Amino acid sequence: MYRLRECVPEDTFTESVAPGPIMVGRSSFWSPNVGWNMLEELKKKLAREAEALQFELNVTLPSEIRKAVEHGDLRENSEYKAALERQRFVQARLGQLHERLSKIASIDPAQIPTDRVGLGSRVVVQDEKSKVKETYSMVFGDGLELEEGHVTMASPIGRALLGKALGEIAFLRLPAGMRQLKVVELQTVHDLGDA
Repeated sequence: MYRLRECVPEDTFTESVAPGPIMVGRSSFWSPNVGWNMLEELKKKLAREAEALQFELNVTLPSEIRKAVEHGDLRENSEYKAALERQRFVQARLGQLHERLSKIASIDPAQIPTDRVGLGSRVVVQDEKSKVKETYSMVFGDGLELEEGHVTMASPIGRALLGKALGEIAFLRLPAGMRQLKVVELQTVHDLGDA
């Protein structure tokens, strides 16, 4: 039977992340990878995964299918069915990776705003009601490579903050009610690139 971990490097597996924002009150989580290097790191990670999957698709899976065919009757051959299912999954995932890499390559850092929350920004907000401060880093991603304090731009908190300037209030609609978050500190990817 084919095992998933045989051909894919360990570093491509990540823990699943619960949906929703990750909040912290300190900025100590900030790392240099969130600046200009963020996109390059993401490209490298996706390229490594694509390379491993391409090897699996071209070398490992054909071997597994060949072995399964040698066992005879394909109608009741679970190894054959598992290998074909894995082959379809790998092909689909490769398609997703290539599409994602294409989108990342089309991002122009010059188009990221210099005075508003955007990709790579580090933003500190204060809840207007509780006066609690929270720090977020805006990242590009599908939620698989999130670190503490990182939120994707597609998440509810990310959508609320995107495009806000220093002093503006972001309205975040939650099942428990509406939160008003005032932007009290803002560092864009351009500021962080100079640091």
